[in-house]
Amino acid sequence: MKLSQNTIIAREKLTNYLLVHKKRNDKSKWLAEAGYTLENWQILEIDLRNQILSQHATEIEQTEFGQMFEINGIIVGPNGKELSVITIWMRDYVTCNTKFITMYPYKKPA
Repeated sequence: MKLSQNTIIAREKLTNYLLVHKKRNDKSKWLAEAGYTLENWQILEIDLRNQILSQHATEIEQTEFGQMFEINGIIVGPNGKELSVITIWMRDYVTCNTKFITMYPYKKPA
């Protein structure tokens, strides 16, 4: 199944989490390799909508809050570099809204 293009991608997830340096589980350096920065966070949102939400979503887990989905794919950054990604999304049981949770590098099994 495919998730809606209207899926919620909170600005704060991008600007306060993914694109800022963290001491632990930092993703900003990895995303910067493809040209994503705090200054162009909107491009990351657009690319998630156009390049990732267009892919097949797989149900992975039901939690007390909602159904979790995973979408694996390639995202091409503003500088043309490709990143293999795993993205996690959740459809809330109460509101029925689907929202972006996180993303991280996809590492192929050895």
